[in-house]
Amino acid sequence: MFRFQSRATGDLIMLEPNGRHILQILGRTDSADQRKGILLPADMPAAIAALEAAIATEAAQRERLRQEAIEHNEPEPRFEGVSLRQRALPLIDMIRRCQQAEREIVWGV
Repeated sequence: MFRFQSRATGDLIMLEPNGRHILQILGRTDSADQRKGILLPADMPAAIAALEAAIATEAAQRERLRQEAIEHNEPEPRFEGVSLRQRALPLIDMIRRCQQAEREIVWGV
């Protein structure tokens, strides 16, 4: 599990695969960066932009797959029950609140 913590908000807990995916989107691809890290207020606008871009990409891909299925008279594809948008929005909210309070977010500590 990943526990994102800040003095400005409550903790945010994610299951390991979801937290790892989020951290990869944030550019934390090294396993050491994923086990333990810090997101500084100065880095938060880029983190929000990266998450929002990934959400938009996933939404566009899902829509493209739906349209292709319709064009080929196939059943619409079934997607994972929880979208990236649903998983990432609580973290985006946490990041925004921490940015406003000028507080870092840490995990793995």
